[in-house]
Amino acid sequence: MSPSDRSDGAAGRGPGQVAAVRAVVRLAVRAAPGPLVGVVLAAVVEAALPVLAAWLTKAVLDALAAPGAGSTGVPVRAVALAGVGVAASLLPQVSQLWRAELGRHVGLSAQDGLYAAVNGLVGLGRFEDPAALDRLRLAQQCGQDTPPQIVAGAVGLARSAATMAAFSVSLVLLNPWLALAVLLSAVPALLTEVRLARARVGTALTVSPLERRESFYGFLLGSVQTAKEIRLFGTGDHLRASMRRDRAAINATHRRLDRRAALAQTGPALAAAATGAGGLVWAVHAVSAGQLTVGDVALLLSGVAAVQSGLAGVAVMVAVTHQHLELFGHYLEVTTRGPDLPVRRQPLPTGGLRRGIELRDVWFRYSDQHDWVLRGVSLTIPAGSAVALVGDNGAGKSTLVKLLCRFYDPVRGSIHWDGTDLRDLAPEELRRRMGGIFQDFMRYDLSAAENIGLGDVAHLDDRDRIRAAAARAGIDGTLAALPRGYDTLLSRTFADEGADGPDGVELSGGQWQRVGLARGLLRRDADLLILDEPSSGLDPEAEYEVHRLLLAHRERRTSLLVSHRLNAVRGADRIVVLRGGRVVEEGGHEELMGRGGRYAALFRRQAEGYADAPAAVGP
Repeated sequence: MSPSDRSDGAAGRGPGQVAAVRAVVRLAVRAAPGPLVGVVLAAVVEAALPVLAAWLTKAVLDALAAPGAGSTGVPVRAVALAGVGVAASLLPQVSQLWRAELGRHVGLSAQDGLYAAVNGLVGLGRFEDPAALDRLRLAQQCGQDTPPQIVAGAVGLARSAATMAAFSVSLVLLNPWLALAVLLSAVPALLTEVRLARARVGTALTVSPLERRESFYGFLLGSVQTAKEIRLFGTGDHLRASMRRDRAAINATHRRLDRRAALAQTGPALAAAATGAGGLVWAVHAVSAGQLTVGDVALLLSGVAAVQSGLAGVAVMVAVTHQHLELFGHYLEVTTRGPDLPVRRQPLPTGGLRRGIELRDVWFRYSDQHDWVLRGVSLTIPAGSAVALVGDNGAGKSTLVKLLCRFYDPVRGSIHWDGTDLRDLAPEELRRRMGGIFQDFMRYDLSAAENIGLGDVAHLDDRDRIRAAAARAGIDGTLAALPRGYDTLLSRTFADEGADGPDGVELSGGQWQRVGLARGLLRRDADLLILDEPSSGLDPEAEYEVHRLLLAHRERRTSLLVSHRLNAVRGADRIVVLRGGRVVEEGGHEELMGRGGRYAALFRRQAEGYADAPAAVGP
């Protein structure tokens, strides 16, 4: 397959702010067209009301100050002014309803889009990359709240700009030079706020790793999984001090930004205040000279205050919107970055495994800065056979499993499913052909039935099938005897205290191991069964039972068994020994023992641990 047949998974530069604005607009139009129209209409009316109120106030005051103030024109203008006041007091509530509804729709759509993109990642590379994790964390923080805030900020910016423009025209009519001075006095504030917005984004990027580590310390200190060891070893104060140190560093970073902002905003604020004071002095002098009416002064004062506050508001909203757009760029980078692994546009069909899986001169390392984990591994797993992987820690066993599941692609070489390169198959179809039982299985804070049913979501509601899998794993009786049977929550995290006590339970490590085993056994039609330390944490008798049922379950199935317990793999059709990322031996148990090589040495070393130790001789 040529490179053009696969989509490009390379990361590009993050999208610009224009692209971010377009993306937010499309998101709002698609998610909530009705509330968006309501927000825009409310903003138009809100922009017009202050200007209308100012002109009506001028008209009322001029009418009252003029001869014959008792004419019928004054009450009409006063009633109109009162109506504008009533509308101005009611409209914010209506506008807030529309904005809240818009925010809910846009936030939901943005959140769903983010996790659809995350769920669409083919491999594990970005989950194991600290920089990508920081970007994902920022995307998670801003994905739900930032798009509605950008929409609200843009609408508010347009509203303030319209109101400010109308008042600016009013000021020009009264005194063009004063209008120009008021407008120019706001330029420094606008530039300052934009610079501060960029600084705030930089601060968010700086503190993100610290906040992630702080959250990790918080999890350790407040988790039931770690409470026993922390108290036994007395590490709580050390972890708390580490968390406090990170929080102090975060606070210091924010403190520096706050001081910078206070200093930077002082000058523009003084300039705006001086301009307003100068306008007031001129207005008083103009009234004394008969150049302005009382209504003109009221309009001028309203105009200066509105333009200055409007410009300040525009500056802040521009800065805040700029800041949100910068943060939203991380959301867009996560959601639009493309696949982490190349995926063929028209994948070949993934048929049932008939001949086997073949690794051809596979080399792999996690990045150019890492050493090679696998070095020229060539290996065949015939269909219907049981192959075991053994070797020291770091030999490459887990990495090889990741490549088989296509969580990563080989840097060199290839892996073939019945002769077809895994890169030419649809990853989701390939994985439907696999079943897995792993040492580091997930313990979901869900019911017992869901914990098992997630092994094959197509049968999540098939209670008979779930119970059958649990029975094969030797855990059915335990789960059925729980307070609510298979509907019992296997966690205290989300449990509620009821009249009969808590509705969640905690299982022992061995019981959890069997739940994980049942989850792996639920997918009955898997062509390849991956068993990665499936009996860790079990007592010898339970381990024997588990291996016996797995032996029956994998009969006539292709299976790959990874284990440090060599006694558990001696029944495999072929045992592959990895060392330093290379295959150093392969063959059956008896054959490898007869060679007296690496496998034989490892097996004898483990067997020594079961031999009777010499009796201690007393003095």
